[in-house]
Amino acid sequence: MQEPPAAAPTHDALIACLTEIERFVASSSWGGPPRLFALVRTADLVKAEPALAGQLVAGSPDSLSSIEQDDFRPGADLAQALATTTWGDAVDGAAICVERIFLPEEFADEIPHDPDEAAAYVAAHPHRHEVRVVAGALRDGSHYGVARLADHPDDLLGSIDLVPALESAVLGTLS
Repeated sequence: MQEPPAAAPTHDALIACLTEIERFVASSSWGGPPRLFALVRTADLVKAEPALAGQLVAGSPDSLSSIEQDDFRPGADLAQALATTTWGDAVDGAAICVERIFLPEEFADEIPHDPDEAAAYVAAHPHRHEVRVVAGALRDGSHYGVARLADHPDDLLGSIDLVPALESAVLGTLS
């Protein structure tokens, strides 16, 4: 996984939390719906919910824990769903996990312009790839993304601006 040199502790905590979310989601099969998570400082969560102390590990004071939002149902317009999502002050960040199918760049000119036709074309193409992306952001503006290709299950990619629009949309839920 790529990570910037000399990352700040909160950035390290975000990367660790997103990686943990991806592992958690990976325990299910591919093809799941988008999943939304609130990110909270683990120390604050344990203070608020002492019964969770035995289930959570705080590696540092900046450690983050994720809380899946089981009632998140974005429908067909994920961007709109995120644009209308807000968080209370107790939430320090947010993350979204989405799975998509894409084609390598060399096939971009072959994709039909009609969205429904494009989706069907990409889904049936023999060179398609499935990717799971977890994008997250913190209230301080830190953001990061991790991704795994279904056909390369041992490789986890990561960087700032891995999926800029998705990271920006998650960051927007925090303002």
